[in-house]
Amino acid sequence: MSIRLGQVDERLPLYQRLRDEIRSEIGRRWRPGDAIPPEAELAKKHGVALGTMRKALDLLVSDGLLERFQGRGTFVRRPDFNASLFRFFRFQSAEGERRIPDSRIIRRQLLKAPSAVAQALRLAARTEVIRLHRLRFVNEAPVLLEDIWLPKAKFEPLLEIETIAYGNLLYPMYEKHCGQVVSSAEETLSVEVIDGPDAKLLRMRGGAPVIVIERTAYDFDRVPIEWRRSFGPADQYRYHVEIR
Repeated sequence: MSIRLGQVDERLPLYQRLRDEIRSEIGRRWRPGDAIPPEAELAKKHGVALGTMRKALDLLVSDGLLERFQGRGTFVRRPDFNASLFRFFRFQSAEGERRIPDSRIIRRQLLKAPSAVAQALRLAARTEVIRLHRLRFVNEAPVLLEDIWLPKAKFEPLLEIETIAYGNLLYPMYEKHCGQVVSSAEETLSVEVIDGPDAKLLRMRGGAPVIVIERTAYDFDRVPIEWRRSFGPADQYRYHVEIR
């Protein structure tokens, strides 16, 4: 079986076209944590040289979709999307330990997509979307308010589940109940002021500054499947990056 060149951009070098083909196979055949077949087996299947296959897999490792373990093989990587919270905010227990905030869905709605949501998720105007309004806590104090938007066509099973059962981590739930796997995300950071009911939920004064993390999450085919805006008190903001 050779690579399906008609389904990728033929102007790209072969190893880059192969990278795109393997990327789509990851979404269809393998889940996060799965081992992929050996390089030689994949090269034979796609009708390419071993070196070409290795270069394609190197790109997928660089993209963060795969990870290699000496003596074990190559695996589909499961990204840690909670890392951004700790990079931008100080979420700690009373004992100073880093912790994932507890979560509560305070509102779930089925709506026609506002223009900004439709644009972020690449949906037609007024496509039905699910909106989750979520409040997150540390030591019972509110620390983060989130607006999360999902295409109804991909996430309709979430409407049948009691919101109290959602838990603190949504991405495993997306995978388990909807078959949707988040493989990558893009984030932007900005500063706004908060007012009205949202300020009350975060126990902040109206007009106080908040840090806004806007995230677009993608599946393995780079199709956006979630758009969220997370608001946190500016006095809890931090920025941490490790430079090597």
